[in-house]
Amino acid sequence: MDTPAAEADIDDDLVDRLIRTQHPDLAGPLTLVANGWDNVIYRLGTDLSVRLPRRQVAVDLIVNEQRWLPVLAEYVEVALPVPVRAGVPGEGYPWPWTIAPWFDGRTVADVPPSGRSGIAVPLARFMTGLHRPAPPDAPRNPVRGVPLADRDEVVRQRLESIPRSAALGPLWEKLVALPTWQGPPLWLHGDPHPGNLLLNSAGLAAVLDFGDLTSGDPATDLAAAWLVFDENAREVFRSHVDADEVTWERARGWALAVGTALAVHSADNPSMAAIGDHVLDQVLLT
Repeated sequence: MDTPAAEADIDDDLVDRLIRTQHPDLAGPLTLVANGWDNVIYRLGTDLSVRLPRRQVAVDLIVNEQRWLPVLAEYVEVALPVPVRAGVPGEGYPWPWTIAPWFDGRTVADVPPSGRSGIAVPLARFMTGLHRPAPPDAPRNPVRGVPLADRDEVVRQRLESIPRSAALGPLWEKLVALPTWQGPPLWLHGDPHPGNLLLNSAGLAAVLDFGDLTSGDPATDLAAAWLVFDENAREVFRSHVDADEVTWERARGWALAVGTALAVHSADNPSMAAIGDHVLDQVLLT
């Protein structure tokens, strides 16, 4: 299955007009850098980026980032894409949009899994800082932070089309039956896969794309142990996060759930397909 179709026409001319109309002091050269499932990303000049929803489903996600990223940035040591300006509908474009900092570097997805061990400790520290009780008005997300059982039907459907289902199916049966999170809802990034982690020469430079921002079970984020790392780096990561055995196993379940999504929805995105292959290999190891 391919990336969902865009529900708004976004091109260089539209983005330039939006900026010049609403934030003319920031107008500058634009370069398209990503056209993903939910958002289009442009680089603006050398120091800024522009993030625009390409589907209605992503609109609330942009609003959540604008509201909460300034708060969450106070909790963590790594850089976050805290909005510089908030855009509103205009020029025929129907939804809110964001101007945020541009971070130089390359994503972890561009590095082989064997070369990612250096960010195991920084990523664990990021999650330790982020995973604190969230307020009652934190964003709600039906597919992140919830009990694994809420994802049971869709995961089983995906497994029907995955060649490794003979091994993955019984594993999912075991993991989805684990006890649910009994603690308070914690702040969650919601989607900590390698494409949302940025590296520079110093290491972990930024954590990107808080579109799935929510609260709930920290196991959702701890799935990064399988999404990002190989077996050795995973143990380093685990030694620096506060997770009991049941939470750790639920995180494995979340990794399997996300891995199946990537496996069946990335036919036109080799980078995401590679992440899906990696995580499904890893969850079968430990």
